[in-house]
Amino acid sequence: MATWDGLLKAWRELDVPEGWRAEIDEGQIRLAPPPPRHHHVILAELQRPWYRSLPEELGIYQTLGIHIARLDKLYMPDLVVMPVAPIEAADPRSNDPVDAAEALLVVEITSKSNAKDDRTKKLWGYAHAPVPAYLLIDRFDEHGPTSTLFTEPVDGVYSRTVRTPFGGEIKLPEMFGKPLDTSGFPH
Repeated sequence: MATWDGLLKAWRELDVPEGWRAEIDEGQIRLAPPPPRHHHVILAELQRPWYRSLPEELGIYQTLGIHIARLDKLYMPDLVVMPVAPIEAADPRSNDPVDAAEALLVVEITSKSNAKDDRTKKLWGYAHAPVPAYLLIDRFDEHGPTSTLFTEPVDGVYSRTVRTPFGGEIKLPEMFGKPLDTSGFPH
């Protein structure tokens, strides 16, 4: 198995096709194809109200590389909400990942090809970071399209889970203002 430093060096040097994402998981670099159109619709629905409600010291980032140091994993979530300061302090020529522990909220939107990883590996990884809140938007859930908010990570497990079918509202942490309305999410 390759070392973390070797994997990170290879990741930095990859010439990833536009729209694709490279992640490090289980000692390997994995490429994910560009997300389908529904991702962009959902991301727009999420971001629009957050730009008005989040404090200026927080930023909203798409496909930002985040490193889960305890597990030697590097994921590129669909959306990350975190303080602006670590992003602004980084070398502008570097594409190095940021520490996942800096994130306040991570959002993953499932595709048919990655739904299992988002529900299991990434859930486990983000809880170990620990990221305080993980929002999983899952169009392919066996019980129908749902949004699940995982919060309160303790020892690598989220101790609180709120699952809402598309069309309902999810109460997010207070900094996000009003609840998230999922009625505009494409089924």
